[in-house]
Amino acid sequence: MVPSTIGEKTPQNGPQLEGVIVMKVIADLCLVPLGVGVSLGKYVAECERILRGAGLKTKLHAYGTNIEGEWDDVVAAIKECHRALHAMGVPRINSSIRLGTRIDREQTMEDKIRSVEETLARAGE
Repeated sequence: MVPSTIGEKTPQNGPQLEGVIVMKVIADLCLVPLGVGVSLGKYVAECERILRGAGLKTKLHAYGTNIEGEWDDVVAAIKECHRALHAMGVPRINSSIRLGTRIDREQTMEDKIRSVEETLARAGE
């Protein structure tokens, strides 16, 4: 049974914090500074510093960053990335964010990858 409202207590709610679900999230962030040319490495590096400094688990990949943590912390860090890049002179930022949550059990980025790799190994691929 999935709770109908956040904070409704059931055994399946997952971790509790004063009657409220601790909302863990895995996010995929693609942040694109606009109006600053084609070399974007220094802006990506600044955002990575912010995400790591927030104590979030991150995995940089070719077109963005996977982020794992508590919902409010992840969203606040993304907001800080925008603020910091604007402070660096970036006039516009386009971000794409995909978010995944689950309350039936805890699952990390590594768990998700391991599951697919094990399936491939069983299939002999």
